[in-house]
Amino acid sequence: MTVLIVTALAVIAITLLVHGFGTSWWLHRIGIRYASRERRDGVARKAGVVIQTVLFMIVLHFAEILLWAAAFMLVAGEEFSTFEEAVYFSSVTFTTLGYGDVTLSSAWRLLSGFEAIGGIVLIGWTTAFLYAVLQRMWQEHLGTKGGSND
Repeated sequence: MTVLIVTALAVIAITLLVHGFGTSWWLHRIGIRYASRERRDGVARKAGVVIQTVLFMIVLHFAEILLWAAAFMLVAGEEFSTFEEAVYFSSVTFTTLGYGDVTLSSAWRLLSGFEAIGGIVLIGWTTAFLYAVLQRMWQEHLGTKGGSND
């Protein structure tokens, strides 16, 4: 059980680092890319920022799912016949969808609970990040229409 908990906490820490660096990099990237432009840029630019942000966050989550799948293969590889199966299991666990068609034996099932907890946290983080981006776009929109930025 100690190996299981240490593994789970290590993977959670790594995925938190990936998410932290990823969201910081993306925020820096869109800040540099759009800071110099006029606030009067159209709706298409604002929609582009939001769409690109959503796509980037999906890619970031997929990278985190792949990290979990790799961890499953390293410590409990006998549980899966292929890496694709581990990725599938990881994706339904990370998102807490949990079909249940692929499961871990009792020796490793607690590991999936840790992934679900980490997935919920990271998806919540993404939700907050997307809200902040949307709020910024909305504030810019109100600013261009003569409204308040409050």
